[in-house]
Amino acid sequence: MMKRYTIIRNAYSCKEESLPLLPMDEWRRWIIDSCKQHEARIVSIFGVKNGDGVKLYGVLGADAKGELRLAATNVEGNSYPALTPECPQAHLFEREIFEGLGVTPAGHPWLKPLRRHKGYEFYSVAGDSIHEVAVGPVHAGVIEPGHFRFQCFGEKVFNLEIQLGYQHRGVEELMLAAGNSKRMVLAESIAGDTTIGHALAYCHVIEALANREVTQRARIIRALALELERIANHVGDLGAIAGDVGFLPAASYFGAIRADFLNMLMALSGNRFGRALLKPGGTAFDITQVMVEDFRTRFIKDTESINDTAELMFTNPAVTTRLERTGIVSLENAKELGLVGVAARACGLQRDVRSDYPAGMYRFKNVLPAKANTGDVFARARVRHIEIKRSLVFVLELLEKLPIEKVYFGVDKLNDSSITVSLIEGWRGEIAHIARTNEKGEVVQYKVIDPSFHNWAGLEIALRSAQISDFPLCNKSFNLSYAGFDL
Repeated sequence: MMKRYTIIRNAYSCKEESLPLLPMDEWRRWIIDSCKQHEARIVSIFGVKNGDGVKLYGVLGADAKGELRLAATNVEGNSYPALTPECPQAHLFEREIFEGLGVTPAGHPWLKPLRRHKGYEFYSVAGDSIHEVAVGPVHAGVIEPGHFRFQCFGEKVFNLEIQLGYQHRGVEELMLAAGNSKRMVLAESIAGDTTIGHALAYCHVIEALANREVTQRARIIRALALELERIANHVGDLGAIAGDVGFLPAASYFGAIRADFLNMLMALSGNRFGRALLKPGGTAFDITQVMVEDFRTRFIKDTESINDTAELMFTNPAVTTRLERTGIVSLENAKELGLVGVAARACGLQRDVRSDYPAGMYRFKNVLPAKANTGDVFARARVRHIEIKRSLVFVLELLEKLPIEKVYFGVDKLNDSSITVSLIEGWRGEIAHIARTNEKGEVVQYKVIDPSFHNWAGLEIALRSAQISDFPLCNKSFNLSYAGFDL
């Protein structure tokens, strides 16, 4: 019997020849059955030109077992039977394949451009008194371009369709053309508010392909930076949600507290977003004992401030009434769409790379995932607060005893003809970087999946049957990345 898939662990590599090359019907059934039975979910589906045809790769995550399962297939001709009708979480991946490789997933229910707008048509709802509201792509204030098309009856939203791709940058192609010296700069620029998350995913890719382990001290500094990025963004989001419902005390306090965590990243790296701190093989900068003591004092002080402000916010009836039962995403919808991160955990899905696929420092110290069950704005806000508290406990534990070691060793030549998958739990959710090398050990394909790629569809669902006036609040509660989607 033919092997259905190869198993690798997060941030490890394997020879590409070890991947089963399945017939198309078997490859499809493997993905569909795994997702339908909730045995696994889609981390990525991507393709590459293979002579006159196209080779498709499937990467599934079996969260309960911590396994990444890989298999490939060849497309015969210019089309294949779409996965999406039976497996909705494949919908964006198949649109991307169609747009980038010219292969048609036949039977896809809404096959339209993902990042290029030629021939684009919006979904429409017909009927008496139905009206359409179009917002963007140009918005007031400093915000990235995106178009939001609402189909409404009065204030009630029947359907929201989100069109992105207005700043498609070709990041994956640039990663190949840039060479080793500039790839880290590109990785840090994928989503500016997730500098550490994407940079660490890139580091793990290169280290996996080079069979390079970093020192424990470097792992601690990396985890500290990742958690600082998480805390700063979650605190900022709580402030934004508070501001959106007009609760200005919490909006002001959270804004000030966020700055302290960004300043700690500045002290650690020389940049408030952590740029230039990480590099394959370790970190560019070390942490001094003076910084350790300073950080510990600030963490303890900020923990008290965060908890006091959160209590002020979450015990205020005017706030909770506005957040509860607004923008609900059901557990079933979250599973079908393959949501990740805060958006998934707020629906009751316990998905967290740090515990499901631990790598780096998380192999030695774990963070208990935070989750809620109501799937509304309130749940997404509460998950953020719980994650902040648990991250603060985690970083204090990290700083208790740092081994005296170097923080950087060089990276040797990459393995030839290999493939690796690197997952990082960024503050929005699962970041995936996938790379393939040729027989010379050169990177010939680089794939990036930001958590926003999975989660924008969740925002669309959250607005169904809601009031159009709920959109700004729902949008804040997801706080997804345009740049991370557009790539």
